Amino acid sequence: MSNPKALEMRGNSAAPSAKFFDDFAAAFDTLYDKKRGPFMRWVDERYRSDMFIRFRLTFEMFGDLHNRTVADVGCGSGPYVVEALKRGAARTVAVDPAPGMLSLLRQRLADTGNQDRCSILEGALPEILPPVCDHVIVMGVLDYVPDPLAFLRALRQITRISAAVSFPSKHWFRTPLRKFRYWVRRCPVYFYEEKQIEELCQASRFAGVQIRKIPGAGQDYHACLTI
Repeated sequence: MSNPKALEMRGNSAAPSAKFFDDFAAAFDTLYDKKRGPFMRWVDERYRSDMFIRFRLTFEMFGDLHNRTVADVGCGSGPYVVEALKRGAARTVAVDPAPGMLSLLRQRLADTGNQDRCSILEGALPEILPPVCDHVIVMGVLDYVPDPLAFLRALRQITRISAAVSFPSKHWFRTPLRKFRYWVRRCPVYFYEEKQIEELCQASRFAGVQIRKIPGAGQDYHACLTI
């Protein structure tokens, strides 16, 4: 990573998911910061627990981040970026197609005094390729990717040690419900089975693929992919 200064680059962010998350940025940001009211916090803890579990699993998987570089593809408002820096990462790269999310990320970085340790790229993999990093985070992104093989092959190119990736699982009740909710918003969503994830990751030439199902109906798979 040649320039530690926050670097602004833009790629193609015309995907439906980019517009959806751009409109949803401020509301989504409150999920991680627990700024919502008591009832919505109860809903988040009960029905969105996978978001917090995969956060914990990701950093447990990476271990000591001192002097490491970390990229967050689909960084959103930046909770993983800030946590990686807090845990000692030397540099970070944040990638997201939604300008509203990146605006919230810049505020997080300013609040923590870490502007100079994060490069910001506006766009989406594989249209835009960040520099190779030791560890790469991809959380809540494959839900919206129509060509997962092309995405994972691009991910392999930018990963030096390991990548933590979430995949939404299929469930007889929650999957159709979520598909309908996002169809109304004109944002297609995609779901996976464990065997499919394993085959995609192996086809992308990751040497190691460890998949863990987060407990609960329709919750995510958390995959550890190693080079």
